[in-house]
Amino acid sequence: MTSSVRPADAGQDPLEEISRNYRPISTHLAITPPVSVVIPAMNEAENLPYVFKTLPEWIHEVVLVDGNSTDDTVAVARELRPDVKVVRQLGRGKGDALITGFAACTGDIIVMVDADGSADGQEIVSYVSALVSGADFAKGSRFANGGGTDDMTPIRKLGNHVLCSVVNAKFGARYTDLCYGYNAFWRHCLDKIELDCTGFEVETLMNIRVVKAGLKVQEIPSHEYLRIHGASNLRAVRDGIRVLKVILAERSGRRRGGARRRGTRGLPFGKGQGEVS
Repeated sequence: MTSSVRPADAGQDPLEEISRNYRPISTHLAITPPVSVVIPAMNEAENLPYVFKTLPEWIHEVVLVDGNSTDDTVAVARELRPDVKVVRQLGRGKGDALITGFAACTGDIIVMVDADGSADGQEIVSYVSALVSGADFAKGSRFANGGGTDDMTPIRKLGNHVLCSVVNAKFGARYTDLCYGYNAFWRHCLDKIELDCTGFEVETLMNIRVVKAGLKVQEIPSHEYLRIHGASNLRAVRDGIRVLKVILAERSGRRRGGARRRGTRGLPFGKGQGEVS
């Protein structure tokens, strides 16, 4: 068996050929998969300049899911990034917003980023690196070595620790953080985890179902900063109870109702997923 290398066409710049197929991330790393960033937002006009500023230039697209904002969220997003894909959320809740955004993505890799300024977009390179190195799901963790948080009360920290321990014990996971929304994954994973919840419990549901599906998970140390402007819609007790209900339902094998989506690939818009503009 013989092999040969086809010479470049005369006058063709090899670097130009490479640049058409690969996205340079740094001086020592390049990727071919396009990366979509999904940002669920409702009345976050003041925070979006900070969020968009940290996003890497090499990402393929930004999908902003607008939860019927009454401020200038959409206008600010379009001013900051004219190519932003805006999807109007028809339902309610963070889970519904993320499911809506996932359906609008065209990238092979999807990254979830909150719109409150608490996440540093420069960390996306670490998530993408884990995925292209073999992981299916790159899970952000504030409590892994190198991570941290400026925005968690002792009660929330205790609740997160207890719920995380329950998930690890019941599903054989090895998580250090459970209720954190900065994650990334290959788009095809959506066909295996079937999201069907509407609220803040969506992160827990994803974390459980990737383990149940046998997907390879790698935790990424992440630092959570304080929300820059406005107040969070998160309610520790109310949402903690919803998370616990998800854990119990998944443990018993019961299927959940609500915003069920059998994956998101190929779903038409106007069918409850949202409207793109």
